[in-house]
Amino acid sequence: MLRFTLRQAFVTLMLTAPALAASPAEQRGKTFALTNCARCHSIDQVTPSPLQIAPPFRTLHKRYPIESLAEALAEGIVTGHPTMPEFRLEPDQINDLLSFLKTLE
Repeated sequence: MLRFTLRQAFVTLMLTAPALAASPAEQRGKTFALTNCARCHSIDQVTPSPLQIAPPFRTLHKRYPIESLAEALAEGIVTGHPTMPEFRLEPDQINDLLSFLKTLE
């Protein structure tokens, strides 16, 4: 009985592990966020943002549909506070970052 249970657990783990792995686009998006955004924004599911006025990325989907950020990222995000640098991303970078942001929803 124990052997059967262990085998079932192993099969379940093997079937779900690929679904838990990040796609290459999600990985590149996370790397971009880590390099360019994590100094001010939380880019994970639990930690607070290092800069209090910078929203955690996990909450962005509550403010904006993630897909709607593509245009702003292409044209350059400008905010009302001077500490936020202006970013203009290339289409591939936008896809990667949006793919990563969707993992935080």
